[in-house]
Amino acid sequence: MSKFNELKSFVNDLEDDFSKFFDKGNKAAGTRVRKAMQDLKAMAQDVRVQVQEMKNK
Repeated sequence: MSKFNELKSFVNDLEDDFSKFFDKGNKAAGTRVRKAMQDLKAMAQDVRVQVQEMKNK
């Protein structure tokens, strides 16, 4: 469950950059959002692997 809380916290921390990019057109914030989405993808994959391992026990 800690991974879930980590994911929620990570996404919540991105709110400012999302707002800066989508509402204000800040291109640097868009770059940060893209990088964060790549990191989120890796975090989600780790969760998927962990769930699969627990399921197979």
